[in-house]
Amino acid sequence: MIDWDDVRYFLAIARGGSVRAAAERLGVNHATVLRRVAQLEERLGARLFDRLPSGYRMTGAGEEVVGLAGEMEASSNQLEARVLGRDQGVRGLLRVTMAPTIATHLLMPDLGEFARLHPEVEMSVLSLDEPVNLTNREADVAVRVVYDRKTLPPNLYGLKGPDLFGGVYLSRDLLAAWRTGRTDRVRWIVKDNIGLADWAHQGEITAAGVPFRTTNADAQIVAVRQGLGMTTLPCFVGDPDPMLARAPGTSLHMHGTLWLLTQGETRKTRRVRSFTEFASERLATYAPLLAGQTPSG
Repeated sequence: MIDWDDVRYFLAIARGGSVRAAAERLGVNHATVLRRVAQLEERLGARLFDRLPSGYRMTGAGEEVVGLAGEMEASSNQLEARVLGRDQGVRGLLRVTMAPTIATHLLMPDLGEFARLHPEVEMSVLSLDEPVNLTNREADVAVRVVYDRKTLPPNLYGLKGPDLFGGVYLSRDLLAAWRTGRTDRVRWIVKDNIGLADWAHQGEITAAGVPFRTTNADAQIVAVRQGLGMTTLPCFVGDPDPMLARAPGTSLHMHGTLWLLTQGETRKTRRVRSFTEFASERLATYAPLLAGQTPSG
């Protein structure tokens, strides 16, 4: 008999392209991944991957297995979701995923309050830049910025939240230096994986030709606070920060809309319903902040 857990490890390598990616996705070590796949290959009597210097490439047998494995996964997820959907107790694990900036600069106090109100709920906050697959039960609730409602997966249930706006910000010290003529050109601080939005090329401050690059939002925020340049930030990050100010002559730009997303069956559990109702109310109160209507003085 084929062990479903072995199949999960096979799928993780097939999707990630390497043992390392599969181990990180499943939260185990390399040896466990290799052992599980070896067990599956032994059961099937076929080699499923060619081990190459560049990674793992599926063999012909592996390509045949991956389709059937996907069907097994879908059936397993459907069964788990239906059973979970009948769980009307509040007690249990609740996994909520969102971008790191939203977790750190917006919702963490509210997540903490929900945890205090429901001490029987085990909160797990998945603070990730990459979207988590709700259908595969990688999380129970997602707080996600949606740019086009048409891109919402049809199998997910969504509660629409406020619109999210961003602006151009720099430190108050750097702004003072520009206003007094101590500096005439200011660098752009950009995240390498995103770059600079077209709408940001406006305003009264002349941009220097050489940017300052960071790889994540935390470094980007620290860099602008330190006066290394100007950058684009969500209004809920830039406006409340006493060290920052909006760049003169710039306007706000809509990034997208916040949505609370759940999977069809999972949303019926009491703890998921309690959280989505709670989070929806909190997001509504943040609408002015998210829209840039409460700039700091």
